[in-house]
Amino acid sequence: MEDLTEVITAAEFHPHHCNLLVYSSMFEEPEDPSNRSFFSEIISSVSDVKFSHSGRYLLTRDYLTAKVWDLNMENKPLEIYQVHDYLRSKLCSLYENDCIFDKFECAWNGSDSVIMTGAYNNFFRMFDRNTKRDVTLEASRESSKPRAVLKPRRVCQGGKRRKDDISVDSLDFTKKILHTAWHPTENIIAIAATNNLYIFQDKLNQEMHG
Repeated sequence: MEDLTEVITAAEFHPHHCNLLVYSSMFEEPEDPSNRSFFSEIISSVSDVKFSHSGRYLLTRDYLTAKVWDLNMENKPLEIYQVHDYLRSKLCSLYENDCIFDKFECAWNGSDSVIMTGAYNNFFRMFDRNTKRDVTLEASRESSKPRAVLKPRRVCQGGKRRKDDISVDSLDFTKKILHTAWHPTENIIAIAATNNLYIFQDKLNQEMHG
């Protein structure tokens, strides 16, 4: 592995043009030395890439962020979403327990207006591209009960926190959502959490737009 300069991590064909495909990789890119750290190459490696349903955009996921790219503007991402930026202070610990090498997937909703990706503690995140609102939700046995409504969760770093907030020091890194999928036309999502598969619908849209 030490001799490899690039490793392909994901690949996908364009939804409308069969002659176009995209692949993501672990590849070291030059960057500003002042911003570089021991973990820079690891956390910048792209773990997943998805074409939007329209074929106009790309959604990529690296360790800390999700990015939307316009195919007509290749020099920089159109949008950047911080998935769990609160983990920056935990990178040493995450490296020691190998969690920093986890590969999270990402997904578009049917209209390309909302993106979704997983996180730790069985949390998953959704970002509305139009309103710029985001929500953190949890896949758990309690939430899988009939007619259960998912409640937004919030991770905090020190200082004051609300009753239902979770400290970043309390996150369970053995519980992680790496795989997510969104129905192409319905507001239904599938979340894989360890050995459980959760299916949610309807109420998620109200969380984002309510």
